[in-house]
Amino acid sequence: MEFFVAVRYLKARRKNFFSVLTTFIALGGTALGVAVLIVTLAVMSGFQNDIRKKILGIQSHIMVTRIDGKSFKDYIKVKHKINTNKNILSVSPFIFRQGVIKSLNSKSVTGILIKAINYENENKMLNLSNQIILSNMNFDCKKVGEKSIILGSELAKNISVNAGDRVILMFPDNFFNVPKMYEFLVSAIIQSGMYDLDSSIGFIDLEEGQKVFLMQNEITGLDIYISDFYDALKVSLQLQKDLSYSYVTKTWIEMNKNLFSALKLEKIMMFLILLLIILVAAFNIISNLLLLSFQKSKDIGIMSAIGFSRVSISKIFFYEGIIVGFVGIFLGVISGLVISFILKWSNIFKLPKGVYYIDKLPVTILPIDIIMVATVAFIITVTAGIYPAYQVSKLDPLEVIRYG
Repeated sequence: MEFFVAVRYLKARRKNFFSVLTTFIALGGTALGVAVLIVTLAVMSGFQNDIRKKILGIQSHIMVTRIDGKSFKDYIKVKHKINTNKNILSVSPFIFRQGVIKSLNSKSVTGILIKAINYENENKMLNLSNQIILSNMNFDCKKVGEKSIILGSELAKNISVNAGDRVILMFPDNFFNVPKMYEFLVSAIIQSGMYDLDSSIGFIDLEEGQKVFLMQNEITGLDIYISDFYDALKVSLQLQKDLSYSYVTKTWIEMNKNLFSALKLEKIMMFLILLLIILVAAFNIISNLLLLSFQKSKDIGIMSAIGFSRVSISKIFFYEGIIVGFVGIFLGVISGLVISFILKWSNIFKLPKGVYYIDKLPVTILPIDIIMVATVAFIITVTAGIYPAYQVSKLDPLEVIRYG
């Protein structure tokens, strides 16, 4: 009965322009707040997924190194022990070294982080070949090649080289000797989409690295790839228990902890800021219901006189607030999803590819985000209906009939 009366009151308000206007403002404010929240969270989730995809396209899920930073001499045994874990897909050895790179065609000199890898193994897990944007004719996507190097796109740009050009790599031997210098051919240019890596990384063959760094049958670490990268922390803890104390495991999450923490905090803050739109709409609902209670004061008195309890009368106004809030949330969710899908499948907002390495907004619609927005908005609108309903329950029916 109370719900039916609430619906009738909403329909009857069409005759009063001001009442209709305030109702639409309350409803529209709720719908706008919900829609903007859904679109914003979808775009931010899209950026998070895109960044994670780029990171996992160039980094392993778990990395094993020595705690003292020294090279492995028994890495075959360590590799065998790691492979006993059922979650492991692949284990690939590597050597990390810092050096200096110089182009033969110019005077440009810059630092470089050399990673000596088994290209075929790494390519199976990371699809490095799909990130190659320029390559030399001799590059077969199986080996980097003897005295050959793959450079990050930004690094190649900084020293003005292309695939097929030659560069000089310099590595310090110690403080008193002249740095060792080697001439390498740039076999390919790679673009991962991660600026820090693209501006510093260079890949050479593992065997070549062992020769250059005088590390016969030695490595500096192991790249580990697992079946589900979300299980990296759990698998890392298992491996840490299996390996001796001199080895340390680190996951892709730990290696990029600051980045993902910043993105998570940004998403939370954006949610809280945009929630203010829904709060403003909630105040509109409160004022709307208080106005309705004033307009219907005589009706309230009559209903009290014919036997309606104060609780029943307050429920009428409470239900009206819920109806306005629910309709606003429903319209907001539909609008937000429609806009999100348009942004996802169209190219309305173009991004500078040289800055973001993508040409459109990355949009990921997560059901949990939609449920969270709708739930919080519903709680706010329900709460907004409590105060007007309480005020109505305090009205004296005799006074209302006499002076209403």
